[in-house]
Amino acid sequence: MIIIKLIGGLGNQMFQYAAGRRAAYVNNTQLKLDITGYDHQVGITNREYMLHIFYINEQFASQKEITACIKPVSFLSRIISRHTSSYVKEQYFHFDPKILKPVNNRYLEGYWPSEKYFLDIGSIIRKDFTLKNKPDKTNIALLKRISIYNSVSIHVRRSDYVSDQKTYDFHGVCGLDYYKKAISLIAEKTNNPHFFIFSDDPDWCKSNFRLQSSTIYVTHNLGVKDYEDMRLMSACKHNIIANSSFSWWGAWLNSNPNKIVMAPKKWFCDKSIDTKDLIPQDWIKI
Repeated sequence: MIIIKLIGGLGNQMFQYAAGRRAAYVNNTQLKLDITGYDHQVGITNREYMLHIFYINEQFASQKEITACIKPVSFLSRIISRHTSSYVKEQYFHFDPKILKPVNNRYLEGYWPSEKYFLDIGSIIRKDFTLKNKPDKTNIALLKRISIYNSVSIHVRRSDYVSDQKTYDFHGVCGLDYYKKAISLIAEKTNNPHFFIFSDDPDWCKSNFRLQSSTIYVTHNLGVKDYEDMRLMSACKHNIIANSSFSWWGAWLNSNPNKIVMAPKKWFCDKSIDTKDLIPQDWIKI
């Protein structure tokens, strides 16, 4: 059995699930989800379990199963039985190849933000991350427009990145210079781009973006249906993402073989965090 601890918002949960799914797949064993971390959240942006919106392999770990995996293993026990702890905590932000080794009965805790953890089962992950609900009439109409034009999604993440000082100090935000350069490069590489802007702060975007090309601000999904924006972003031909796992997945799920993805080179304010494996090699870092 592989148990993966889920923490954070939708994009983070998707990274965690994908890493756990791959570990369970290569071991031909069950994957179970630990969502107990959402029961008592203190001092952080409140999140909730969100993966139920997808056709994932959804099984939840019991408290007994969780405790059995994370309990300490004594030194004497390791010597006698050569038993190692089944609890594995992420040691750093970049890719850890040890996680790919076939070992059964593991509890994984971390973010695991790299496609290297699951790229070899990419088709399975894409299938798992298919939304259960069909789009409503408004989103169907928008999907049609996205399919007709040379569509480019632009994701601008602000909300707690701006309003909460600790979050801002850790994440920072992608500034106008980043978006201007990304838009300019996209315009050079594509013909007649149509921009679809997704943001939790559309008023800021409307006040600061001055685009010469056709532009649509997508605001109707904000709130309980914001996951629909991920579907729309993934349907675009090309993507300009923020330093956000949400738009990372919107771009990764984009099935256009000729897609151009622009991503920020600076993902965190903390320069000590190694993000070299976060952005896929064929994406353009700015």
